[in-house]
Amino acid sequence: MMPDLVSFGPLTVHWYGVMMALGFLAGLFNWTLLGRPIGRDFKFCSDLLFWIMVAGILGARTAYILSDLPYFLANPSRIIRIDEGGLVYFGGFLGSWLALYLFARSRRMPFFELADLVVTSLPLAHAFGRVGCFMNGCCHGMATRCPMGVAYPERSMAWHQQLMAGLLQPEANHSLPVHPVQLYESAFNLLLFGLLLLVWRARRRAGMVGVVYLLVYPVGRFAIEFLRGDHRIRWAGLSIAQWVSIGLFGVGLGLWWVLRRAASRKQEAV
Repeated sequence: MMPDLVSFGPLTVHWYGVMMALGFLAGLFNWTLLGRPIGRDFKFCSDLLFWIMVAGILGARTAYILSDLPYFLANPSRIIRIDEGGLVYFGGFLGSWLALYLFARSRRMPFFELADLVVTSLPLAHAFGRVGCFMNGCCHGMATRCPMGVAYPERSMAWHQQLMAGLLQPEANHSLPVHPVQLYESAFNLLLFGLLLLVWRARRRAGMVGVVYLLVYPVGRFAIEFLRGDHRIRWAGLSIAQWVSIGLFGVGLGLWWVLRRAASRKQEAV
């Protein structure tokens, strides 16, 4: 755990913020490469990134604040400190999709065509973000004895969580080794990014890249959630993220059925 990259007097640059910025830049670079052959230049992609970035951060931060509302009501000055961590991916996901819909309408562009381009960068940016989580010590895994386990230092989130659970003595100078679930998810997202690039190149109709993402990412996230060791709000034995994953998978199935049916009708009309 090394949340701080460098300090300049009172100003501290956090790894979390750096990795989040790198994720957005990597996504923009990917959009520019894929968008150029279809008439989406750098100016278009940078405009798109701005609105998705703003909406995504607002959505992700809002979801995080709501997950621990009493704390933020008591400490309102912490609400804007996103550089220290505290973003919920699914909140950002919903915010970004709302921004994408409004952007497509304002430009009078087909939503699904634009969505396919946007989706290709989601797992790439997310992979960078999860590395930021790892450096920050948030979103950590449960205790493990496997060789890949990582021990976080005293006063880290994992250390505090285990202390409250009675797994550590107050004098312990580091946590028990935990699953580096942030890196698991980062690796999973990079694999998904490669898959989406293949789907993008082989796509025959708009919307298919989005369908693949909605069918694959929720499965991986659902599984990884079982290894999370940080505080998770649960219902019926599953975390909120797992229930959202189930919902998104259902949306993916529904969208796949709609697109397939539309393609069948088009063939019949011909």
